[in-house]
Amino acid sequence: MKKICMLACMLFIILILNAQDKDLQNIKKEASQEIKKDPNDTIPKIWKTGGLFTLTFNQAALSNWAAGGDKSSLALNSTLYGYAFYKKGRNSWDNTINLAFGGVKTTSLGTRKTDDRIDILSKYGYEVAKNWYVSALFNFRSQFAKGYNYPNDTSKILTSDLFSVFVSPASARWVIVKNDSLSKIGAFGVDSGKNVKFEFGAYATINYTHKVGANSVYTGRLDLFSNYLRDPQDIDINMTNLLAVKVTGVLAVTFSLNLIYDNDIKSVKSDGTPGGPTLQFQEILGIGLAVKL
Repeated sequence: MKKICMLACMLFIILILNAQDKDLQNIKKEASQEIKKDPNDTIPKIWKTGGLFTLTFNQAALSNWAAGGDKSSLALNSTLYGYAFYKKGRNSWDNTINLAFGGVKTTSLGTRKTDDRIDILSKYGYEVAKNWYVSALFNFRSQFAKGYNYPNDTSKILTSDLFSVFVSPASARWVIVKNDSLSKIGAFGVDSGKNVKFEFGAYATINYTHKVGANSVYTGRLDLFSNYLRDPQDIDINMTNLLAVKVTGVLAVTFSLNLIYDNDIKSVKSDGTPGGPTLQFQEILGIGLAVKL
């Protein structure tokens, strides 16, 4: 009787082990199978969006400092770059926004701007052949506050104000100078006393973004315009460059270099009198907050 019971138990154990072995083999077989996705279940990404926000702050104070300098200074600079790109079928729509504003306040000079920019670009294209598009473009450039040139520490001369508009559906440009005191002197190339100037010519824009390293990104843009109606050989140039290097967390170092040349924008001499057109140069180096959107 005991032998029969032992045989029955052994048979039962063998049956269980055999069943477990089959289940294990089935699991291994299923696990080894390649998972295939149904292409109909994947919805293509139509919009691609993102951006970068930076905020830098600097403060300094001096007391009985032999090397000299202002008693105190405060500086704040901020930038916001964002993009929204649309692509579906033959239709593409690229949108970018570039905002910047900064200022410095010192004991001797008071408050002055160090950066001020509004740049919104929208471009629609319809693909007629591979990599060839029929496009329309709208570009708005302006600033947040009035701009001044400072011939000396006690005087200032108004050089810019809100706003100028660039529209290029067929390489046409309207320059709008809203401030009457600036239009009176023909600022930005408008006829003296008029607020609007129309130009027709050729326009080209080049945008470039490159990841320099694991924690650094370069963003650049070059805009070129030639006015067929007047001095087409004098090409207007607007170039922006931004290098952002992430140090740790949200701490980053940013370097901005902007170049502008427009034959219609006159310079201001050191004595306050107007001069000829010249290359405008702006460089900003900052350490502060950077948030990737």
